[in-house]
Amino acid sequence: MKQKPLAFRMRPTHIRDIIGQDHLVGEGKILHRMIQAERLASMILYGPPGTGKTSMAVALAKSLGIPVKMLNAVVDKKKDMEIVVEEAKMTGQLVLVLDEVHRLDKGKQDFLLPYLENNTITLIGCTTSNPYHSINPAIRSRCHLFELHTLTGDDIQLALKRAIHDEENGLGMYHISITEEAISHIANTSNGDLRAALNGIELAVVSTPENDEGEVVITLDIVEECMQKKSFSHDKNGDAHYDVLSAFQKSIRGSDVDAALHYLGRLIEAGDLDSIARRMIVCAYEDIGLANPQAGPRALAAVEAAERVGFPEARIPLSVAIVELCLSPKSNTAYKALDGALSDIRNGKSGDIPNHLKDAHYQGAKTLGRGVDYKYPHHYENGWVRQQYLPDSIKNKNYYHPKNSGKFEQALKQVYDKIKSEKNNY
Repeated sequence: MKQKPLAFRMRPTHIRDIIGQDHLVGEGKILHRMIQAERLASMILYGPPGTGKTSMAVALAKSLGIPVKMLNAVVDKKKDMEIVVEEAKMTGQLVLVLDEVHRLDKGKQDFLLPYLENNTITLIGCTTSNPYHSINPAIRSRCHLFELHTLTGDDIQLALKRAIHDEENGLGMYHISITEEAISHIANTSNGDLRAALNGIELAVVSTPENDEGEVVITLDIVEECMQKKSFSHDKNGDAHYDVLSAFQKSIRGSDVDAALHYLGRLIEAGDLDSIARRMIVCAYEDIGLANPQAGPRALAAVEAAERVGFPEARIPLSVAIVELCLSPKSNTAYKALDGALSDIRNGKSGDIPNHLKDAHYQGAKTLGRGVDYKYPHHYENGWVRQQYLPDSIKNKNYYHPKNSGKFEQALKQVYDKIKSEKNNY
């Protein structure tokens, strides 16, 4: 009979065997307390691929000796769920582990809801999607939501060593000699995906012949070859993608060049030039704005150059622009001023336009007082003249609050302050 993959064989059978996720299963934490109280509640486990969602679900049930049934919300039919419910009625308690729970259609959901309500079954749903975005509220409200975090390199190294020495389910039947450097490489290149790491070590071991001493010697070269097909873990349509984009923009705003280049690298590996371009241009105007007005045009030029040459060369103009954006002084005064004006308009704070500013280019305008007493600024020294521009009801409103960030806005601030001072004396 064909042996199951190592990642399947090494699934934990008790809460104490779970790798990582100490914020949930550590001593005194919520899932640990559930097991101690022998009261397992319905829940949704969500997080990146390879973090052990399904394995944790099964381990929780087995820790309490509760029967487990595993279904997939996409593949399995409503009939399969009916069979699970009937079994639950006979046994009195049953845990349904439902993979891809965010894909549960209305028919299956409506069938399951009453059995969740009366505790006939305990549902543990597993998904890589953010349940607040993807899970129907009717299901979500009946479940606790727990986020699993990406495993650290140390977590994965621990799991690899456990698998290497496990004679019953792991690779302990082989006489393996592996360097710390090789284990570290697998852990680091798996991008927090334990499944990928276990698949990599298994491939390395089974594909390497024994030497004359009966040892399977695993070197760095071997694991590099076995892990090279593990592509960067990034789903352009998933929640993680938007997390990277958010971190990318916030790193630019926070002037952290190293972090911004790191997240740029992730987006480049995902091949998502469109999102990179949009965020760069938005940052140039939203976060830098008047502090460095040339940042916008130069970011646009870098994007156009990247689009023209394509990857991999596109990374070159993008990197130049990102460094400039990060190290430019920051100012959001312009768009925040506009937002303030829009807020007043939307809340009915606008008022009538002063008559001297109204259109006077039609017959009879003067008899209506349109344009009368308007002062043409170019006829005055410095191109400015004191007169009212805002409606009476908000004539003293200030929307723009300049900063001393960057020489350009400093110069604008001087002009602004001078005009405001003269206005206040008007």
